[in-house]
Amino acid sequence: MLQAIRERAQGWLAWVIVGLISIPFALWGIQSYLGVGGEPVVATVNGVDITDRDLSRRAQQARIELRERLGAAYDPALFEEGRLRAEVLDDMIRQTLLLDASNRIGMRVSDEEVRIQILSEPAFQRDGRFDRESYERLLRLQGLSPAQFEEQLRQQLIGNQLLRAVVGSELITSRELDDYRRLAGQTRELSYAVMPAADFQSDAPIGEDEIQAFYAANAARFQSPEMVTLEYLVLDVGELAKGAEIGDDELLRVYEQDQSRFGQPELRSVRHLLATVPQDADEASAQAVEAQVQSIRERILAGEAFDEVARSESQDPGSASEGGSLGTIEQGIMDPVFDMVAFALPEGELSQPVRTRFGYHLIEVTEIIPPAVKSFDEVKEELRAEVSRQRGESLFYDLGERLANVAYETPDSLEPAAEELGLTLQQSDWIGRAGGEGVLGHPRVTGAAFSDEVLVGRNNSDLIEPERDVLRAVVLRVADHRVAAVRPLDEVRDEIVEALRSERAGEAALQAAGTAVEQLRQGMHWSEAMPSAVVETPGAVARDLQSVPAPVRQLAFTLPAPVEGTASVGTTVLENGDVAVIQVTEIKDGDTTPSEGPSPASEAEMLAQLLGRHVYDGMLGDMQLRAKVERKPIKMTSDL
Repeated sequence: MLQAIRERAQGWLAWVIVGLISIPFALWGIQSYLGVGGEPVVATVNGVDITDRDLSRRAQQARIELRERLGAAYDPALFEEGRLRAEVLDDMIRQTLLLDASNRIGMRVSDEEVRIQILSEPAFQRDGRFDRESYERLLRLQGLSPAQFEEQLRQQLIGNQLLRAVVGSELITSRELDDYRRLAGQTRELSYAVMPAADFQSDAPIGEDEIQAFYAANAARFQSPEMVTLEYLVLDVGELAKGAEIGDDELLRVYEQDQSRFGQPELRSVRHLLATVPQDADEASAQAVEAQVQSIRERILAGEAFDEVARSESQDPGSASEGGSLGTIEQGIMDPVFDMVAFALPEGELSQPVRTRFGYHLIEVTEIIPPAVKSFDEVKEELRAEVSRQRGESLFYDLGERLANVAYETPDSLEPAAEELGLTLQQSDWIGRAGGEGVLGHPRVTGAAFSDEVLVGRNNSDLIEPERDVLRAVVLRVADHRVAAVRPLDEVRDEIVEALRSERAGEAALQAAGTAVEQLRQGMHWSEAMPSAVVETPGAVARDLQSVPAPVRQLAFTLPAPVEGTASVGTTVLENGDVAVIQVTEIKDGDTTPSEGPSPASEAEMLAQLLGRHVYDGMLGDMQLRAKVERKPIKMTSDL
């Protein structure tokens, strides 16, 4: 169980799982499971239809989620469309069952819970507070009314309730916690050697029949990707701000309305000398310190340099070495008593002993910098940029609504929108699902380009805001479409020959490794079983030791415990195709005594959540077995 948990928490497949789990609970990915009359249906779950349109939207959302999570590591070839749509459909079926079960057992969500969820969503906030205008605008851009969105959000919260109830019901006993610690901290004494597949490469000819068979069996591997060219309009607040013409008269009015924001308060260069008074000191002790400070003051007035006296007498570790200098300060940042005296002293005058919570101070102001207001000329360009930005933002929201409306009203062309709003209609090069350059590389934009509404229906997209905190919006349409197609055999023949030779080399390496394993089991030494191999001996290896290849660690912790005096031996294929032979000679369980790390309670809680999720997955599997689920063949976008 422990190893299964660890395996599932690694690799790109884990990202798929995480992405799929998060889709139904993502704010913009919630879809009702009631279906829409007249639309093609891909599955029916206990009488509830899942439409092809919902599946396409959810599959595209999954691809966006994966790309955002994986970043530069995202490779669209790993997420073939048919497989991704099948996995998303499986998830939609599970979520439909989950929602149905939640409703049947009477789980409910109050209006107040829905309200709190909406108020706390960052997408609906401005300056950290809920903004109704932002809320309604974003819903309009998604084609939702507040009532529709709130009902979908309610369904999401209901589904979450059952998940929390099941996961939260799992309990962990002290015996189970000890078992977990024993297995989690287990180490295995191992050694391993690698057989490079390259050592088994052969120049033997590859037959035409074998090439043809490989080509037919791996058609998806030689497929040129689906591509589109796009027409698109971009609305960008930066460009709108650049176009704003703002005269000096307007800037002067803004300046005069709020000159205080361009002011500089009075500043003072201050130095001090501190004699500390303990917090628990009695009055007599405090008076003794005051008398000491008074005598130091007399020394300074008699001609001793303040900075030299501060270096030798001050008990402030931060300023003593600097001759007592505190630098330049403004009013309100120091201790209130210190602040009041420092900003009342004339320049060059030494204060009487001043009592604060730290002790007694002598304070001297070495320079007074009077308050000042920056002139209009000094701040004019700063004001111009600020007013331009404000003008651009206002124009962005106004043009954004108009762009969305015109693009919707004339769905077969973007030219009317470009003419009415004075925007430049741009044309892209061929781009695939991995995205293009600039704004066309954002997953939300790519997702819209390959959606059914835009790609199949050949309609204009909705208004897309790729990044939540950036005022930039895009509307696009597909100008041309090139379906995915298998490259001709002659074009990929050399790739196939190379792949077959690598495959043969890997099989030969695996066969040789198998022979070595048998010899090691019979008691032979590494030098006899694999004479030319370099044997790695990392010693006692923990599950997470990164210096040992992951496939080696994975096999080492699944091999059976060795019988005393013998070793457990096995083979595994490394990520580069080489074959490793692993030998485990000793197993040592982890200490069950709690460490200085996570508390026993937090460890038990973590383990309970993992096992609770396992129980939850089992419950969903049982629900699927009992449910009446009818599936229809999944169509690809290129089939439509």
